[in-house]
Amino acid sequence: MALPLRSLALIPARGGSKGIPRKNIADLGGKPLIAHIIAAARAAGCFADIVVSTDDPEIAAVAKAHGAAVPFLRPAELAQDDTPSLPVAQHALAEMERLTGQPYDALALLQATSPFTRAEDLAAAMARLAERQSDSVVTVAEEKSKHPFRMKRIVAGDRLINFIDQGFEDTRPRQSLPPVYRRSGGCYASLRRVLTEQNALVSGDCRAVIVPDWTALDIDSPLDLDLARLVAARLAQAKPPL
Repeated sequence: MALPLRSLALIPARGGSKGIPRKNIADLGGKPLIAHIIAAARAAGCFADIVVSTDDPEIAAVAKAHGAAVPFLRPAELAQDDTPSLPVAQHALAEMERLTGQPYDALALLQATSPFTRAEDLAAAMARLAERQSDSVVTVAEEKSKHPFRMKRIVAGDRLINFIDQGFEDTRPRQSLPPVYRRSGGCYASLRRVLTEQNALVSGDCRAVIVPDWTALDIDSPLDLDLARLVAARLAQAKPPL
């Protein structure tokens, strides 16, 4: 039986979102957006600490009100539009280990913009990581509508060619295409050494936990938020989400 990991759940939530101003605390189903992923992390029951990394005092207050810890504010240099996730995760890991006086075995980055992430999928991901058969586990969903064999590139001005060269125009039915998967955005979990020794968020030795495609809705635009509100309304009525 796999030994449990002492894991840190990290939810990045900077204040300067451009596509949807104040996105991380936008209303979704009567709760701030960030509250949904906090609730899932708490219900999963597999994290020693659940921390929100933000540069914004209002987001920090909302996160605390919904059960997450915000023991530090993220430095401004780590809250820019082009700041990658890795240094944010490394900063949070170092700060939390300094504050608690104990190292973590693993870190799971959870995205507030994936509000339909389920507690059971987070628990499954961390259980898979605890088996220590790989350094990282990522939640993924099957991509059914935008298969890469249907993707195109434009070269030489307007010449259309396959993004993946197959040597033919692929018009096979979707059911005939090999399954492909996209990251759900819900969970990127790695052992501590991936961040501290490999200087990566996810290692090359990564395993998948497959989740339902409706849980993989990522909110990046106003249209995404509108769709998420429709899904939330259906869930509130105990109807199939999509």
